[in-house]
Amino acid sequence: MNTVKVRDIEIGTGTPKIVVPICGVSREEILEAARSLEGLPANVVEWRADWFEEVMDFDAVESVLRELRLVLGNTPLLMTFRRAQEGGEKDIHLGDYEALNIRAAKTGYVDMIDVELFTGDEIVRNIIQRAQAQGVKVIASNHDFQKTPCKDEIISRLLRMQELGADILKMAVMPESPQDVLTLLSATEEMVSGGAEQPVVTMSMGGTGVISRLCGQVFGSAMTFGAVGKASAPGQIDVQDLKKILDVMQNAL
Repeated sequence: MNTVKVRDIEIGTGTPKIVVPICGVSREEILEAARSLEGLPANVVEWRADWFEEVMDFDAVESVLRELRLVLGNTPLLMTFRRAQEGGEKDIHLGDYEALNIRAAKTGYVDMIDVELFTGDEIVRNIIQRAQAQGVKVIASNHDFQKTPCKDEIISRLLRMQELGADILKMAVMPESPQDVLTLLSATEEMVSGGAEQPVVTMSMGGTGVISRLCGQVFGSAMTFGAVGKASAPGQIDVQDLKKILDVMQNAL
């Protein structure tokens, strides 16, 4: 399996890399949240642009990206607009979604962008190709807040992301039982050991799924999300607690 190098971080080897989301509404909240991360164990910072009150004004988006780049220094920056259909704060016309991601990749301020698998193959492929042409890595993603699909369906979606050319393959699901968490972990292990050419990132959400955020190194998930203040999805735990648990796992393996 290939690994993905982003600045000084290599995704897909060793301990899962910790991603910390920023979910501020205003420019001031976003930058304050970024400054508060200094000294914390964040390998990657994700700006959830769908929370931003001015996200439909690209000049405002570019201004925030520029300032985030200055604050974060060499820490990789991932920009994500999570659509309402997949748990995000806002809906967006698909043409605007496509343009936002492509324009962000061209700024030179972001290292990665997230593109949702179910925005359609043509849009996904175009965003991936245009971003990669700028040296920006792409996480293809799918989030099911209602249920956990069967193992074969999870693997099928991850493989489709890979076929479309994504650098990292991500899937998050909602468990209705502990068995659903086992389904997600089994699909992750089977994908990583049998078909993945790119790093895989999976998680089972909510309290029932917390274990999936901690055991990635065992089952093959290459990144995990930790919270500082406001969580961006159900089940995220404090980033410092997350780092301690990942270190315990690393030392035991």
